[in-house]
Amino acid sequence: MDNQQLKSTKPKLKFQVTNSNRSLILGSVVATLIAITPFLFTLYESVPDQKVWDTFLFTYNSNYYESANVAAWTLFGKLIPLYLLFIWFFTCRHWWFHALLVPIALYVYQIIGVLNDDLRFNDTNLFLYLLPAMAIVIPSIYLIRARMFNKINDANKTMEELEEEFKIKPKGIFDWIKDYF
Repeated sequence: MDNQQLKSTKPKLKFQVTNSNRSLILGSVVATLIAITPFLFTLYESVPDQKVWDTFLFTYNSNYYESANVAAWTLFGKLIPLYLLFIWFFTCRHWWFHALLVPIALYVYQIIGVLNDDLRFNDTNLFLYLLPAMAIVIPSIYLIRARMFNKINDANKTMEELEEEFKIKPKGIFDWIKDYF
């Protein structure tokens, strides 16, 4: 058997442009955003433990929780997982990343509920706001899954090759929206 190396058929570029510097900076920013999460969660400790919180920007009256500190603790308990889900959503390159919109929508629903306890939006059908997001996400994921398993039956590709084929490459918001319509 011959031990010859396979040679690329692509022409070699004298100065090949790499995005290693850009990806290093972006990776560092994402890692920093994740690393400051414990600090962000403990920000509620700076809110005073009293019913009315007076600042130079606003006055907050906590009617439901009876303590601005408890209201802030409850709110940050919902905001931090939402923050991490957004980071995961915008950095995920797997074909199923749209499934993250469901827990994102649920956390937004919970945050609206926490704010509604004190601020009284007078909106009783908050769950109806989740339906459009789920109406788009669930069929999209099912269609991607169906296309993927259809290709498995038609070709002899491994699961890794199919995931690579369905990986979403970074693009603009308008290209992302055009994929749906």
